[in-house]
Amino acid sequence: MEPGKYSVGLDIGTTKIVAIIGKENEYGKIEVLGIGKSKSLGVHRGVVNNITQTIKSIQQAVEEAEATSGLKISSVVVGIAGQHIRSLQHSDYITRPDSEQVINEDDVDILVNQVYKLIMLPGEEIIHVLPQEYKVDGQAEIKEPIGMYGGRLEANFHVVVGQVSSIKNVGRCIKSAGLDLGSITLEPLASANAVLSQEEKEAGIALIDIGGGTTDVAIFKDGIIRHTAVIPFGGNVITEDIKEGCSIIEKQAELLKIKFGSAWPGENKDNEIVSIPGLRGREPKEITLKNLSKIIHARVVEIIEQVYMEIKNYGHEDQKKKLIGGIVLTGGGSQLKHLKQLVEYITGMDTRIGYPNEHLAGDSTQDIASPLYATGVGLLMNAIETNAKNKEIALEEAQAEKEAIVENNQTEEGFQTEEPNTTSTKKEVKPERKSIFEKWSDKLKDFLDNAE
Repeated sequence: MEPGKYSVGLDIGTTKIVAIIGKENEYGKIEVLGIGKSKSLGVHRGVVNNITQTIKSIQQAVEEAEATSGLKISSVVVGIAGQHIRSLQHSDYITRPDSEQVINEDDVDILVNQVYKLIMLPGEEIIHVLPQEYKVDGQAEIKEPIGMYGGRLEANFHVVVGQVSSIKNVGRCIKSAGLDLGSITLEPLASANAVLSQEEKEAGIALIDIGGGTTDVAIFKDGIIRHTAVIPFGGNVITEDIKEGCSIIEKQAELLKIKFGSAWPGENKDNEIVSIPGLRGREPKEITLKNLSKIIHARVVEIIEQVYMEIKNYGHEDQKKKLIGGIVLTGGGSQLKHLKQLVEYITGMDTRIGYPNEHLAGDSTQDIASPLYATGVGLLMNAIETNAKNKEIALEEAQAEKEAIVENNQTEEGFQTEEPNTTSTKKEVKPERKSIFEKWSDKLKDFLDNAE
């Protein structure tokens, strides 16, 4: 199969690295062709802290995905998260020189580019500028200003900011693993694409992706992303607490959490005990399940309260901003028993577990439809979209070139009496209009290419 026919999403997480190869079938659903998974050894709380280990883990996941699909991976779409990601709201405007002309894409680009010039803290860079509502000459709540008349174009923006060095380190790992960086996507946005429906985004919803190292929050209302946040706690902190609270090794703590863990301590009886083999001939340890769920409960409540604070910061308590859809939990941490009930109890909001199976073809394996792979599936969807766009642009360019050649030939045969400029048709071809984020990705790729 040609490389253009399939796409690859690469999720670099704190506990695992997942590479998913797939393509869109004739029904618009995603067909997963291969999947590779490896233990993530060089990432801490979503940030690369050991380049060599991360490269190895990426190569391992990619090789496994290639082996299961029989395809070669060259370019990937990668997700970015980590505790260095923060977001802010910003309003900006431009005054157009000619209000008799309709607003076009260039005006919107000028306004968005203006936001990119905001002065950030040292070492930080704006990675996403997401327009929310526009105002034209004071008329508010405009979703699409293109085609309207007006002198003053104003907009509210959701600006996502990240640490330059962390982003460049991810790019360096991809390049050193022998891969091309297709584009970069914010992980909460990728997860949201995989598990949320358009109706939920319209109604207002908070997506909570509980990973190993971080918990990502993305809030949507009226179909637009309103708030993003990364909380530097995830499933690993719960494992750490179990390890210390029960004086056992990490591997056993993780198994205990997965097999017997519950976020609701009330359901375990005092006489429910699990026995853990001791190290090197030592006596086995007996742990009551009630104690185990008390340890888990304490940490989970802390994570949920931080998430709820982000939801309140967005303004959920304001009647106009109310999130009717409630909360969707996804990511590996969402599989913890009774978590849904605890979230509903603390926040008072409707909650469901988000599975990425809505966008997957019917014959996909059961594994891939797990919340564990929500970000990976979202990144794959993004990769498919990017590939389709690139294909469209290539076709347009080829068509324009053909027309230019035909016109050139006609000129040479004497069909035109004037001396034409043979390159004019080529020049009129509209260049590829990239989103600001794609331009930023290109800038990062250039930096990596020029790096030693």
